[in-house]
Amino acid sequence: MREILQRLPSPRPTNAIVAASCAAMMAIALYMEHVMLLEPCPLCVMQRVMMIAVGGICLIAFLHGPRDWGFRTYAGLSLLCAVGGGGLSSRQLWLQSLPPDQVPACGASLDYLLEVFPLTEVLAMVLSGDGTCAEVMWSFLGISIPGWTLVAFIGLGAVATWQMLRPLTTHGQKDINAPDYYAA
Repeated sequence: MREILQRLPSPRPTNAIVAASCAAMMAIALYMEHVMLLEPCPLCVMQRVMMIAVGGICLIAFLHGPRDWGFRTYAGLSLLCAVGGGGLSSRQLWLQSLPPDQVPACGASLDYLLEVFPLTEVLAMVLSGDGTCAEVMWSFLGISIPGWTLVAFIGLGAVATWQMLRPLTTHGQKDINAPDYYAA
């Protein structure tokens, strides 16, 4: 087990990889929106916000390069955002699985809702979903976009959990990739 742990990247490069992965997933989302002309529903927009949050937290953690509880704190925040994004993806998958007669009616666009209603009401309406959230606009290998997003959030959550629980050192040695702020 220790040999496996020694081969795994330290927290800093792991955060860089996660941040780059989130940026790549956002690039794919923007490609689907602007090139494939797939209009994102309100739940899709919220999932994007959570993906950006995970990537942003990991980018800040990479740039900051904290030690011990610092990287665990960043990992915990990243895990919270990944769980939130996974919940949103699951909600959309549930809406997509409903029979057509049980799908909620289509609502107004997110821009309109933000102009007319207070933020708390907008969040409640978005999280409840509407008919556009139940529409499967694209799939790959039989899995829709929120299904793939859920897979991504599960992976991001697994990495964040590993970051929180990983040993601080291997074989009693300090992490050679971590900066040593206390060196003479």
